Amino acid sequence: MMLRSLAALLFWLAVLAPASAADIKALDLGPKAQVWFSEDHTVPIVAFNITLPAGAAYDPAGKAGLAAFTAALLDEGAGTMNSHAFQDALADHAIQLRASVERDDMVISLVTLSENAELAMRLLRTALTKPRFDAEAVTRVRAQIIQGIQQGNTRPGTVARREFGKEFFNGHPYAHPSNGDVASISAITADDMRAFAKSHWVKGNLMVAVAGDITAEQAQKLLGETFAPLPSKMPPPIPNIGRLGRPGVHVLQMPVPQPTILFGLPGIMRADPDFIPGYVANYILGGGGFSSRLTDEVRVKRGLTYGISTSLTAFRKAAVMAGSVATRADAVRQTIQVVKDTMADFAKNGATQKELDDAKTYLTGSFPMAFSSNAGIAAQLGTFQRQGLDIGYVTRRNALIRAVTLDDVKRAAKRIFDPARMTVVVAGTPVNGKAVPQTPKPPVRPAEPSPAPANPVPAPATPGPSAKPGPAETGADKTVVKPAEKPASSPRP
Repeated sequence: MMLRSLAALLFWLAVLAPASAADIKALDLGPKAQVWFSEDHTVPIVAFNITLPAGAAYDPAGKAGLAAFTAALLDEGAGTMNSHAFQDALADHAIQLRASVERDDMVISLVTLSENAELAMRLLRTALTKPRFDAEAVTRVRAQIIQGIQQGNTRPGTVARREFGKEFFNGHPYAHPSNGDVASISAITADDMRAFAKSHWVKGNLMVAVAGDITAEQAQKLLGETFAPLPSKMPPPIPNIGRLGRPGVHVLQMPVPQPTILFGLPGIMRADPDFIPGYVANYILGGGGFSSRLTDEVRVKRGLTYGISTSLTAFRKAAVMAGSVATRADAVRQTIQVVKDTMADFAKNGATQKELDDAKTYLTGSFPMAFSSNAGIAAQLGTFQRQGLDIGYVTRRNALIRAVTLDDVKRAAKRIFDPARMTVVVAGTPVNGKAVPQTPKPPVRPAEPSPAPANPVPAPATPGPSAKPGPAETGADKTVVKPAEKPASSPRP
């Protein structure tokens, strides 16, 4: 036990040590895989961020939560090792292995002391190619997931998020919650998980980011040995979405003193040249924490909430501007109206020069924080890979933010922030004897992209919801499979 504690202490001290991603290289792992590599020998740590085409959108009908349930068994035994033996092997060598399921992908984070890198990747290879799905582990993890779902059913924020997905994505695979529901999780079998792993834990569309104390030659060899046994096939593509949104206010009655309000609009896709101006615009409106307009109008001026935030998120098949706010039951109507009025004014008039300057200062100045550790570098590069960016994007990113003008922000704001198209979900019971105003309208199509310039500007990595002050910058609706320590910094666009 003492050896484990000392190893863990050394491990986390090393993970949090400063690192750099100045020199990013591409490694060759075959035509269906993409590998980015950043070498840094400052501390004896190697971090891997691995993306597989195994997101929640691939859950079959009636099996919502299958991708997340399967991922939850990644470290619950493989090959000749049962769950106890496998997790002992990780703990005894201070290896951190975590899996998370997003809408499009499954993301694996592996961080290890460099001297244990071969063992760590051997364990990962075994987990991916010879998962056990033992009855004891399946039963235990199923109970944990169901307990989490049941607890979530009592929380207005969780209830609102689940309902918003259903209302906004109109029956598309993105509509169901990543962790499923009690009925679907109860129906999933070990054979379902074996079939899913076989068809989705594959080499097709594999993306890997490596950062830390390892040479390019060592990384190339290690990755080749780890992923060579995976099937080279690729699962069928996620279907397209015809329409996004169900404008109006949708109330889920809950006996809580503080209802949660989720609101959203069709966003801007990642490849759209207006995504960067849209990201800056979102920061000014609601992504900038205590410096945002919505915070000023809803919290500071009227005292309707402790916090309100928005994010601009793009998946492979859809984009959404989503926001959330919690308020008193007797202030739901007023809060919704203030959000709509603030949004309408911003769409009409755009930002001030000071707002734009402040946004640029923060967004460019905070960007290097995402590269403060090897784990942070790998996570950031993995985010860029999933968003289809090229390997040189990291060196251009701040210049693209600085190039955004007031006209760019106004154009993007007008495209995104139209309150008449807004889908609003309230989890809670508004009071004062008056129902929340109902204004149902036909579903709207995703915002049409602007004509691409001759030299289109790559967009930043997808931001996502965040309750903390500052820009929201990670994937939305991500189901964390195992409790994970907080990273030194979050991925940034």
